[in-house]
Amino acid sequence: MNRRNFLRNSSLAGLSLSTLAVVSCNSGTAREEGRKTAAATPARTAAPATAAREFALHEATVAQLQQQMESGAQTARSVTQLYLDRIAAIDAQGPTLRSVIEINPDALAIADAMDRERKSGKVRGPLHGIPVLIKDNIDTADKMMTTAGSLALEGNRAGKDAFIVARLREAGAVLLGKTNLSEWANFRSSRSSSGWSSRGGQTRNPYVLNRNPCGSSSGSGVAASANLCALAIGTETDGSIICPASVSGIVGIKPTVGLWSRSGIIPISHTQDTAGPMARTLTDAAILLGALTGVDPADKTTAESNGKFHKDYTQFLDANGLKGKRIGVEKSFLKGHEGVDPLVQKALDLLKKQGATVVEVEVMKEMEAIGESEYEVLQYEFKDGLNRYLAGANAQVKSLKDVIRFNEEHADKAMPYFKQEILESSEKKGGLDRQEYREALAKNLRVARGTIDRIMRQHRLDAISGPSYGPTWCTDVVNGDHFSGYGLSTPAAVAGYPHITVPLGQVHGLPIGFSFFGRAYSEPELIRIAYAYEQASKNRVAPELLDTARAV
Repeated sequence: MNRRNFLRNSSLAGLSLSTLAVVSCNSGTAREEGRKTAAATPARTAAPATAAREFALHEATVAQLQQQMESGAQTARSVTQLYLDRIAAIDAQGPTLRSVIEINPDALAIADAMDRERKSGKVRGPLHGIPVLIKDNIDTADKMMTTAGSLALEGNRAGKDAFIVARLREAGAVLLGKTNLSEWANFRSSRSSSGWSSRGGQTRNPYVLNRNPCGSSSGSGVAASANLCALAIGTETDGSIICPASVSGIVGIKPTVGLWSRSGIIPISHTQDTAGPMARTLTDAAILLGALTGVDPADKTTAESNGKFHKDYTQFLDANGLKGKRIGVEKSFLKGHEGVDPLVQKALDLLKKQGATVVEVEVMKEMEAIGESEYEVLQYEFKDGLNRYLAGANAQVKSLKDVIRFNEEHADKAMPYFKQEILESSEKKGGLDRQEYREALAKNLRVARGTIDRIMRQHRLDAISGPSYGPTWCTDVVNGDHFSGYGLSTPAAVAGYPHITVPLGQVHGLPIGFSFFGRAYSEPELIRIAYAYEQASKNRVAPELLDTARAV
């Protein structure tokens, strides 16, 4: 969950984001005050830029890895070992990035099994032998825990794979480990630091280490960008894939709600939650997207995807995909930051050069009406969904009330910097039969879906675009996040519609993403458009683990 948009418009706006104190970036790292715990990240000199680049699988794509395994230049085991060594070198020691919360002790054994299958002539598909990291709110029936970054869930080992994890295994992927995240997917405190969890500590941005990785899929975004895996999986309620992908300089796809199953994923909202691919290229993200689709009886929403999903989204990758398209651009984001504005204009010029028509539209103004109602819905659905999940989990806590009590009893470790007021306010909510909840949900869907559908119909649009998020801020665990004036995740998130972000460029060495979103199950069209832009722009630049942002 990225809390920026509903915080801006809800009663929580008493903590005005524009007035939050921000730690100085001159120190090279955020100062973490208070009791020192295992979660605290000590100041450390960044790894040299050359160390970030000198890696045998630097920027390797899924296709390249498959070619190397097919030729015998690499095996699934050697590829897996290289990524494990990479994690040990720049993520776990010190620590530097803190993007990986747990390594799968069975990773090499899975890789060996995939090598034996390949040797016997069996290749399951494009993910065969490919190492993947997944967010630590997704169940895996193995030796790893599923904790949402919370100490309250330490020891929770799932008895059954999440549906998408089962799909991942069936595709032959190597489950490399789990990624750190904003604790409880950033639904704990109104002034939390994105990428911080009591179990995993503070994830750091791979471009500039004292900057924030956004969240809540912080570790997945950082790990994919820093070449710690071939692919990663994140989850989103509102912005949790799009924002970390944007500020980590990678591709992120938030699918239509229902395209991927949510069973076996620690929930916030059954109306907005979805997992999705995070990768360095749109091609790789499209490969992962198709492999994990399917109707799941345990998630009724996936029934709506029947006949609408594709097992292969790479068929929609078209370098000429912008020709003849009509793209709306969010008018309010055309001017706002002296570094971002020229990047946006360059992107719009490129869209036109590639044959698209660009139309200015206003979507975000309509979203102001649902700041409070979105937050209302999320609190109700979080309490209901989490209580259902915990009731069947192998965890020491069995309800949201138990989580709150655990945090209070272990406050020195669980809440050293910020508290749990969102957990507490959610616990006070009633059931999903309450009129307050039903009215808020109806309003959200009416405004979000109605606005997108109306504007796209009125202007005959194929997609709506704009800068995904602005430059990331200095990490500050004491005062919390400090978002810029950008944030394009809410319309598609509340509507349950698909959203893709691809690299737009950089401001002082900090990546910015460019978004494309549209109607339900329009992933094929969005992939065509986003891929054509990605191929024409080539904006992806690998991170170098710098200490501070570049000067002009």
